Amino acid sequence: MKSRKSFLLRISPALYEQLEAWAQQEMRSVNGQIEFLLKEAVKRRGRSKESDHEESSHPQD
Repeated sequence: MKSRKSFLLRISPALYEQLEAWAQQEMRSVNGQIEFLLKEAVKRRGRSKESDHEESSHPQD
């Protein structure tokens, strides 16, 4: 299993609530939803590495 980097993220309560609702709709944790969204943004920007494609598009905590 690959190790994961842990870090603190400060966001507004309103944004957290929106992410939480979105995550529930897609049956993910908030952390998983944030990771999914960040991976999608990196792919769209064309900065994804080949090894990123090996990981699941539905991250788990």
